[in-house]
Amino acid sequence: MESPWNELTLAFSRTSMFPFFDIAHYLVSVMALKHQPGAAALAWKNPLSSWFTAMLHCFGGGILSCVLLAEPPLRFLANNTNILLASSIWYIAFFCPCDLISQAYSFLPVQLLAAGMKEVTRTWKIVGGVTHANSYYKNGWIVMIAIGWARGAGGSIITNFEQLVKGCWKPEAEEWLKMSYPAKVTLLGSVIFTFQQTKYLAISKHNLMFLFTVFLVATKPKQVEHSLNVLSSWRGSQFLSRRTYFTFPTFKSFVIVKTQVSEERNLCQLRLLVWGRHMGFGIRHVKI
Repeated sequence: MESPWNELTLAFSRTSMFPFFDIAHYLVSVMALKHQPGAAALAWKNPLSSWFTAMLHCFGGGILSCVLLAEPPLRFLANNTNILLASSIWYIAFFCPCDLISQAYSFLPVQLLAAGMKEVTRTWKIVGGVTHANSYYKNGWIVMIAIGWARGAGGSIITNFEQLVKGCWKPEAEEWLKMSYPAKVTLLGSVIFTFQQTKYLAISKHNLMFLFTVFLVATKPKQVEHSLNVLSSWRGSQFLSRRTYFTFPTFKSFVIVKTQVSEERNLCQLRLLVWGRHMGFGIRHVKI
């Protein structure tokens, strides 16, 4: 009879990512895209481009791994259910009335829950990438590590291509040159699971999946807190700038409020503009 620990880890390794964990992954990816400067304006000006960018954020890992293995890069489009699910989340995130999704996502417990569930999907993607590469190149360490890394963190890498197409790519923001924490921890996980797959690490796969997922989820809150601090500092610098643009998307119109503010009155004016827009006043372009 198996021990309770083995039963727990085995049941965990058999957990399906659809739909709840996939929803969390799509939500975190789309909200990260929305927080980028100009993303909300682009969604209203060119919805197709915004949707394509969101799909790159959601399925970038699978696309990159297909490119590396000389498989059709658009194979992810064959999964109609996941495409519709990710597209629905993109739509309500960018076009929901009164920006309710962003307001709900701004609560820290919601962000922590979604981020933790996303890390669970990261483990599954790393394992899937390593196993898939091993089926092509038996015990090919480098290939297995590369595909596992691409499958788990390829979204942040392949979006550099999207930035290059839009003309906003910067060399200093290149993921290969300055890796983020998710890229680093995904590379570490890819190496570990490669050693396990090639029998150089004496541990069962389901136990390793459970332990690595616990590690990812336990370290994620610190990364969320750091991201919030960076976002707050960025917003603060925008408030203190001489010319600031605020966007208010609704179903009927897209409002751009251009303000010239001082440090003493910026917050008061911003609150007044937001209140006036939500109360139904016809604000289209206001210069203060």
